[in-house]
Amino acid sequence: MSTSLSQPPPVPEAAEANAPGKHLPEEVRKEFYATMVLSRTFEEAILREYHADKGPGFDIGKGLIPGEMHLSAGQEPVAAGVCAHLTGDDAVTATHRPHHLAVAHGVDLGKMTAEIFGRETGLGRGRGGHMHLFDPAVHFSCSGIVAEGLPPALGAAFAFKRREGDAIAVAVTGEGAANQGAFHESLNLAALWKLPVVFVVEDNEWGISVPRSASTSVPSNDVRAAAYGIPGELVEDNDVEAVHAAAGRAVERARAGEGPSLIEVRTLRLWGHFEGDAQGYRPDLDSVAGLDPIPRYEKRLREAGILDDAAVEQIRAEASAKVEGAIAFAKDSPIPPPADVMKYVFAEEA
Repeated sequence: MSTSLSQPPPVPEAAEANAPGKHLPEEVRKEFYATMVLSRTFEEAILREYHADKGPGFDIGKGLIPGEMHLSAGQEPVAAGVCAHLTGDDAVTATHRPHHLAVAHGVDLGKMTAEIFGRETGLGRGRGGHMHLFDPAVHFSCSGIVAEGLPPALGAAFAFKRREGDAIAVAVTGEGAANQGAFHESLNLAALWKLPVVFVVEDNEWGISVPRSASTSVPSNDVRAAAYGIPGELVEDNDVEAVHAAAGRAVERARAGEGPSLIEVRTLRLWGHFEGDAQGYRPDLDSVAGLDPIPRYEKRLREAGILDDAAVEQIRAEASAKVEGAIAFAKDSPIPPPADVMKYVFAEEA
C-alpha cells in the first residue's frame, strides 16, 4: 500500500495522456504488461498448488509445496520496471517475496518451480525452497533473512567495478528492512566506495502486520539517501512506467561509474504476508482489489491502441503455457533421497 492508514492509497492514473512512458516504443510497453502477466500467472499457479492439499487444519508442512509461502501479487510493476534495464550480466538480490523479480530477471522458470516444490532438478537441488533461490546464470539470489540481500549486492558491485564492463547490482528490499542495520551499512559503504549498485525499496506498507507509519520515523525511505550523499527518488504510485523511468536514471548513473542511488516504490501487497495469513490487522482489505496494477495498466495500453482482446488473450495464453509447463516439470521431478540429506552441505573429500 502507499499511504498511512488514515488516508486512502493513491490510485495509479490510467489515462494515456498522463502516462509516464507514453513516448516509449509500443513493444517495450507491451513487454512490461507481458512480464507482469507472467509473474501473476505464476503466483496464481503456486497459490493453487500450495493450497491444494494443506488441509484439514492447514498444516504448512503438508503437501506438494511444504513450508511458508510469500507471494508477490501486486508488486509486479517494481520487477517489470526495474529489470527491463538489466541483462543477465547484472546481479539482482531479492527478499523472501522474490518470485516477481526472479521472473522479470530471467531466472529459469522450470528450475525455480522445481526448487519451490523441493525437487532434485531445482536451482538448489530442492534444498532451499522458495525463499532461497540462486541462479548463477543470471546472477540472481534471494533470502528469507530481512535485509540480507544488500551486502551480497555490494559484493557483486565491488567485483563488477574491478573488472572490465558496465555490469551493475540491484538490491531489492522491503520498507521494513530499511530500518535494519544492514540497510544503512550497505548504503554507507556503497556511497563511500562509489559502487555500481541500485537500492530499491518495495514499500507495500506492511512489515508483516505492522504498518510503515508505526515503524518508521520518516514518511518515505528515499529521504534517507541524503544521509549518504547519494540520489534518492520516490515513485508515488504502483506504476510500471514510473518505476521504469526512475530505475533508468539510477541504472544509467551506476553504469557510468557515478555510484549508487536509492529508489522507493509505493507498491501493493494484494495478498497476505504469507499464505494462511488472515490479515485481521488490515482495515483496507475492501479497497485492495481495486488497486490491482495489472488491469489498470491493461486499460492504459488499450487506450493507446497497443493492446486489444486478441493481444491480451495471446499474452495470457503464452504465460499460462509457460507456467503450467514449469509446474508439470516440477511435479515430474524426483524428490531428493532422504539418504542425501547432508549432501551439498559440507565439502566432500575427493
